[in-house]
Amino acid sequence: QVGLVESGGGLVQPGGSLRLTCAGSPRIFRQHEMHWYRQVPGKQRELVAGITSGGTTNYADFVKGRFTIERDNARTMMWLQMNNLESEDTAVYYCHAEFRGPRAVLIEEYWGQGTQVTVSS
Repeated sequence: QVGLVESGGGLVQPGGSLRLTCAGSPRIFRQHEMHWYRQVPGKQRELVAGITSGGTTNYADFVKGRFTIERDNARTMMWLQMNNLESEDTAVYYCHAEFRGPRAVLIEEYWGQGTQVTVSS
């Protein structure tokens, strides 16, 4: 079953920028809400940003004004533009997609393999 594939992580200096990319199947992009999560060792995975199939976005407070989430359903791709990066943004970033039915019951979800983002001088 084809899932999600991330790319674009790497090493960047504080104040720099990176753009993460997530690619998936047309079926996922047609109806799934999608998110970027991140995780550091020893801590829980946390939500960074989300975007509905219609393009409505939401962001964690710690990235508002710095990160932008976008998706192109026709190209079956999603991006996370990260600007003004801080050392605290260092983490493995994961692409996530989910489809919920009535009463918000989770029907299915997909996770990417993760891509490392390191912010350091």
